[in-house]
Amino acid sequence: MSFFFDILQTAYSNAYSSGLKKQYTEPKIYHGGKNFDLSKRWYVYYSYAHPELIGKNGNPVMVRQPPITMSINKNYKTKQERLFHLGIVSEVLLELLKEGSSPYKGEMELNNQSLEYTSVAALDYALDLKNSTLSETSKPDYRSRCNQFKKYLKKKNLADKSILSITREVVNTYLEGIVKASSARNRNNTRIVLSALFGELDDSRIIPRNFIETIKVLDTKSVSHDTYPLKVLETLFAFMKEKDPLLLLFVKFVSYNFLRPIEVCRLQLKDIVLSQKLLTVHTKNKKKGKKTKIIPNIVIDEIKNFDFSAQEDFLFTPTGVGKWDAKETSRRDYFTTRFRKLKNQYNKHLTSQGKALQLGREYTVYSFRHTFITMLFRKLREDFSYTETCDKLMLITGHSTLKALKEYLKDIDAELPKDYSGLFVP
Repeated sequence: MSFFFDILQTAYSNAYSSGLKKQYTEPKIYHGGKNFDLSKRWYVYYSYAHPELIGKNGNPVMVRQPPITMSINKNYKTKQERLFHLGIVSEVLLELLKEGSSPYKGEMELNNQSLEYTSVAALDYALDLKNSTLSETSKPDYRSRCNQFKKYLKKKNLADKSILSITREVVNTYLEGIVKASSARNRNNTRIVLSALFGELDDSRIIPRNFIETIKVLDTKSVSHDTYPLKVLETLFAFMKEKDPLLLLFVKFVSYNFLRPIEVCRLQLKDIVLSQKLLTVHTKNKKKGKKTKIIPNIVIDEIKNFDFSAQEDFLFTPTGVGKWDAKETSRRDYFTTRFRKLKNQYNKHLTSQGKALQLGREYTVYSFRHTFITMLFRKLREDFSYTETCDKLMLITGHSTLKALKEYLKDIDAELPKDYSGLFVP
């Protein structure tokens, strides 16, 4: 045991001598003296260890840094206002110091505009910036969640305060209220939106850092999109071919091109180059732009006789190729509902044949993507290693990273072990 403590002591001594000594004094507010003299210059002050000056005791010399006023003396004329805003500056400065920022590294620029931006103005500014990178699907969601947060700030009398008054605690309390009122999933989605907006403010140097990134994501149960039993696919496709050929073609784009339903809804004739058997798919995030994917012959044969003269027409509308003046989310919901109705007919068909199997709500249009990726993965695994299979599959599915693909394969249980009965034999 003494040997262990000797090691611990040595490690602590080395770490302490390497820089764990406090490098700064805690920021304080000079408020014009005991009488809070408003005619004097109020400011935040602190000291920081100079990186090149060493005192007689061997420690860095603590040097008083320039006072920070952030135009507060000019903009605020009452004791309460000055204390409030200088308090914010002091708290932000302390957080920066705790995170290792140093005034000698040029890392501690506290933007003078930060206190001039009210919470609402800063959020509106961030939303305007973010809109340029959002898809049409995401814009309404961002706007709605931003507006809800602004309403909350108004209730808490923070809407007209500086954006720096919106602390981690304020956001956390807001998110906790969402969990209680609705669900963890809704709370997580709001966290994503607020973090994106505060990220824009961070990039613009209006706030010192995006603290929302440090707020944890709550566990939620994922929406279930179960893989279809293979024995069902043939009869289900045959049923769709008879009852709704257009819906079957929609499903084939999901199944064979591994597109998400909403990506299929975005397809216009101009996105398809028949001569090269290519299509351009618009991804969810505009920063990622577009992806080009091959169209397998099994799909080419279905569309090669289409009239491609009206390039702006959508590939899928309720009646086939044509114009459709509806939001893409509405178009997706239409085909989702259309499939659900057909699935109910299919279940009745199975019942009439005396079959017990029924397709529940967990079997969706999206499920076809899981099913056919699983089929392709297992087919490739017959001839290739896991790594080789993933490399080949990544080119087909369109996953942006190998890590994302592996996580996806894990989630859908694409790879299963061989029979392990022999392991139980003594």
